[in-house]
Amino acid sequence: MLYYTGIGSRETPREFCKIFARCARYLQRQGVVLRSGAAEGADEAFESGSGELKEIYLPWKSFNKNKSKLILEDMENKEDAIELAKKFHPNWSSLTNGAKNLQARNSYQILGKDLNTPSKFVVCWTKKGFGVGGTGQALRIAKEHNIPVFDAGVFDDAEEMEEALKMFIKSNLKK
Repeated sequence: MLYYTGIGSRETPREFCKIFARCARYLQRQGVVLRSGAAEGADEAFESGSGELKEIYLPWKSFNKNKSKLILEDMENKEDAIELAKKFHPNWSSLTNGAKNLQARNSYQILGKDLNTPSKFVVCWTKKGFGVGGTGQALRIAKEHNIPVFDAGVFDDAEEMEEALKMFIKSNLKK
């Protein structure tokens, strides 16, 4: 089974979200499973196009009214996910428990339920491609595992981004 991670900022522009939904539909038709986290914006866009081929990881039950059963508190290895998140977060001790759960959920988005099955690639949007926020946490984990990342935030033009994304996906599905 092939997996990819589709995530991003709540500020992801609407035209980019539409492209992400189309991307998810294409990958779903190819049999590639989405991993995401039910956040507003990019996450919702990816999930909307993924059909049933998805693993949506939640920091707590009913996060953003999502009905996924992949809830941090119910995961057998949640302590491992928390430790992984702690390792990659630059200021872990300053986070609230809720924020820590959001960060720990990112561990699963990149490495799967067993924390040992990395996604093939990541498609995301961060402001100006700076890799910040919760998405940045996931990207630090991806980098550690040599997972290719396409950050659409480096593009100003949606059409230009879509063409580059098509090439990125084509290249990474071949590998």
